[in-house]
Amino acid sequence: MAFSSAACPQARGYRFASRKHVRSESGDRAFDPIKAAENLVTRLAARNISVKRAYEAPAADDGSRILVDRLWPRGLPKTEAAIDLWLKDIAPSTGLRKWFGHDPARWQEFRQRYVEEIHQHPEELDELRTRAKAGRVTLVFAAHDEAHNNAVVLRDVLLGRVS
Repeated sequence: MAFSSAACPQARGYRFASRKHVRSESGDRAFDPIKAAENLVTRLAARNISVKRAYEAPAADDGSRILVDRLWPRGLPKTEAAIDLWLKDIAPSTGLRKWFGHDPARWQEFRQRYVEEIHQHPEELDELRTRAKAGRVTLVFAAHDEAHNNAVVLRDVLLGRVS
């Protein structure tokens, strides 16, 4: 099946066979509608997944609030946290959490190790993906550092930014 260049200006000079992209005779890079659709899905999912400190007040647009720490946030009453689900098992292991100690110098190594740990819990990962497809999800964490924490890594895994 070929697309006409009138219907799809990006396809001008390129042939598309069913779902497979075929380069033009000149070897130029072509607009890939499959890749564009995959990127659109990722962007939509990105809007559905956010991260937030447990100590920030819950908001109406948080959607499903999921605590992704192994330990309950210190000093935070459960009634004020408004947590819908607590996924302890997908949190970093105690050993990894203590090794990292929220030291930014260890951030890259922590990310790599934690991604490996995440993939050892496919049920919890599937649960998060299902909830994110159904609506907005907020990954709740207790760390002070909003840029270097497990929720950031988990969000990146869910969005396919890290494998």
